[in-house]
Amino acid sequence: QVQLVESGGGLVQPGGSLSLSCAASRSIFMVNVMGWYRQAPGKELELVAAFTGGSSINYADSVKGRFTISRDLGKNTVVLQMNSLKPEDTAVYYCKGRFSGSDYWGQGTQVTVSS
Repeated sequence: QVQLVESGGGLVQPGGSLSLSCAASRSIFMVNVMGWYRQAPGKELELVAAFTGGSSINYADSVKGRFTISRDLGKNTVVLQMNSLKPEDTAVYYCKGRFSGSDYWGQGTQVTVSS
């Protein structure tokens, strides 16, 4: 079993920034796929940003240039830095990692962008 613990969500004004962190209970050194997804009310779950093999990164078009994903292999942590936030970024953000062929999800953290 792998636990993924997210932190860093909250309420922010439009144009503001937030950083989300996902800490894994196991090493992420050999993990091929790990990243962030989100689900807004009434909408489907969507990819936000993820490492998809080696150093390859995939971003949703809607966040390119505003969000940056990074990882700290020593701390088994993946971080999503979100800048220039918009109301449409409001959602529950989930961390997902694929360990030994199985997908694991965090509990989710709420991000609300509102004035």
